[in-house]
Amino acid sequence: MAASHESVLIQALEAAATGNVSPDIFTDDVIGWTPNLAVTSRAELEKEWGQRDEALSNVSVAIPGIHVIGDMAIAEFALSADHTGPLVIDDAVFEPTGKRGTLAGAIFAEFRGDKISSFRCYFDDAALLEQLLF
Repeated sequence: MAASHESVLIQALEAAATGNVSPDIFTDDVIGWTPNLAVTSRAELEKEWGQRDEALSNVSVAIPGIHVIGDMAIAEFALSADHTGPLVIDDAVFEPTGKRGTLAGAIFAEFRGDKISSFRCYFDDAALLEQLLF
């Protein structure tokens, strides 16, 4: 049985949090954008999401709402994590604070069959940094 667009989008958000990109989620030629990422293939996405550092742990994803309209799915999400390792941004290193922060956002995904062929994800990562560092 084919996976629903809703369940695939949930898997995609979990992959974004963990860095584990399954070929069952995205097409080979997926195009994606976030405020700090742009990719034009699943291989690029795997490389980018696979480069997770150890800055955040105890990551959880809450998805209060998903709407499916034809071949598009839209979801709100809240990703929460603890700052337990050094966080490197450009040349600056921020030592762990132990604080928990939440990144809220929305994702718009277009599907080709049962896989995501493009996505746009909107969030304010500066708000997360403010929670973790100050």
